[in-house]
Amino acid sequence: MIDFSVEPEFQAKLDWMDKFVREECETMDLLFPEQGAQFDPDYAAAKRHLKPLQEEVKKQGLWACHLGPHLGGPGYGQVKLALMNEIIGRSSWAPVVFGTAAPDTGNAEILALFGTPEQKQRYLGPLMAGEIVSCFSMTEPQGGADPDVFTCSATLEGDEWVLEGEKWFSSNAKFASFLLVLAVTDADKPLTERMSMFIVPTETPGIEIIRNVAIAGDFDPENGHHAHIRYNKVRIPYDHMLGERGDGFKVAQARLGGGRIHHAMRTVGMCNRAMDMMLERAVSRTTKGKMLGEHQMVQEKIADSIIELEQFRLLVLKTAWMIDEVEAGRLKHGAPRKHIGMCKVAMASVYANVVGKALEIHGSLGISLDMPLAKWYGGHMSLAFADGPTDAHKSQLARAYLKRAKPAEGMFPSEHIPTRTAAALARYPDARES
Repeated sequence: MIDFSVEPEFQAKLDWMDKFVREECETMDLLFPEQGAQFDPDYAAAKRHLKPLQEEVKKQGLWACHLGPHLGGPGYGQVKLALMNEIIGRSSWAPVVFGTAAPDTGNAEILALFGTPEQKQRYLGPLMAGEIVSCFSMTEPQGGADPDVFTCSATLEGDEWVLEGEKWFSSNAKFASFLLVLAVTDADKPLTERMSMFIVPTETPGIEIIRNVAIAGDFDPENGHHAHIRYNKVRIPYDHMLGERGDGFKVAQARLGGGRIHHAMRTVGMCNRAMDMMLERAVSRTTKGKMLGEHQMVQEKIADSIIELEQFRLLVLKTAWMIDEVEAGRLKHGAPRKHIGMCKVAMASVYANVVGKALEIHGSLGISLDMPLAKWYGGHMSLAFADGPTDAHKSQLARAYLKRAKPAEGMFPSEHIPTRTAAALARYPDARES
């Protein structure tokens, strides 16, 4: 039986989180609104305010809860993590306050699974403690997320790997202490065996940030936090490969499933906040002699948003439950894959629809920067590209279901009424007799 319930003790933790995020993390959003401020290790004022909040989260036992028990985490499972991330999604600072900011969460999982003891001590420990940030450097300028056209390479020279090539949209690289780089090590092998994953300290000579690209919703077009990087014969030790040679895809996949669910539930959290604004506006503003909420077109926007958001929330929770069932051995490995894709596909459209309708109901105030809605709406398309383009997931999902479909046996579809009626009469020739 599908079950999303939690024990009272954990519900108490969720209640504490909800109050804390609203009172403290949303306050951080107002005090330090600059893009990327959460990740800047040199932002002294923000760090001074942040540290006591992180300590309070640690006292509550809610710090960096995304790792499973086999990786040193509390092992809450994906349903509980989903409910936590729904709350965390209300604030841009909350992921950092709770030690669950992307891409650090996924990178921590990779290090926990594939890093050497020395690498875990040097990078994973400080990363989990919130002392440093990291970067995942995979996509490339000539082909985006299509690995078939990746050219950034790693060549073995003696006891060193030499990285050469360019990467695109390497988020937080300008703040990171290390980068996880996916590079071609065997260009002639099949795609899934062609690349390997490397840990690259950012102080290594030859790393050149060409520029930091800004996206819609950013305030400063010349100071984004998605780096275009050139690796100019960057030399790293032999043991800085994570996993085996050619296992880059396998290593990368270790960070994506849970991460997509966390993104999806944080989207629900932000949409919940947009819904709160929408409803408040509808009962506060008068036009044409009556409250906005009394106009049928406004009621339609509210109803559509409630229904769409509830459908999406339940899809994400079911997917989280399926992942937990796999971990418990009650579902086969890979069973949640299609549902994870569904969450990824639906996420951007649900976000755009709910936030967009909230913006519309606020009118000119909605498109101003006096409200957070315009900035949120401006950045919504990034959800369609993060962790793989939405179109690729749609195609993958459709192909998975097409594989299960069987062609009709005759000229007409299997639900063709005349054909089925004839078959029914053949079985029961006297059925229509008076």
